[in-house]
Amino acid sequence: MAQAVHAAGGGQTKFQRISTQFIAALGDPGATSGSGTQSWGLWPLDPGPRGVELNSYKPLQDAGGVAPARWKFDGTDWWLEEHGLIMEQPTFPLPPGKYVVTGARDVTAVLTIHPADRNGDRRWELDKGATLYDVTHLACRSARYTPAAVGSSCSPANAQKTAFPVAPGGA
Repeated sequence: MAQAVHAAGGGQTKFQRISTQFIAALGDPGATSGSGTQSWGLWPLDPGPRGVELNSYKPLQDAGGVAPARWKFDGTDWWLEEHGLIMEQPTFPLPPGKYVVTGARDVTAVLTIHPADRNGDRRWELDKGATLYDVTHLACRSARYTPAAVGSSCSPANAQKTAFPVAPGGA
């Protein structure tokens, strides 16, 4: 990933290379622009290697919810990667700015995240006609789990371990 650095005098945007980071985005895979990025997050470190396998949920509970990588599990708002890894939460929201993004396939594009409008909504767009699908790293999709109703439960203990890995396009 690269972060935008604006040239003096308002010239063309230049990017400064930083360590790879990972965006948690939700949207139509065919979309090239949209809104709602206030609910998109950012993992500054690859969450996969820092994850906890579903079959290690009990030891995670026994450790007070602290993963071996030192992140804290939140049973009311947690993330599960398509191979069955419980992951730490990303940081919310994804800050406004320009990001160089790729799905590590054919397309590299600039993602622009706009500041919030007066209603708190934040727009986004990809350049070069790129879609969210184009810039999604398909091998590491994830899902966010929260209880469906106040007071109800949503636990990794209830996950069907045989459902993993999830087939591409599966839910």
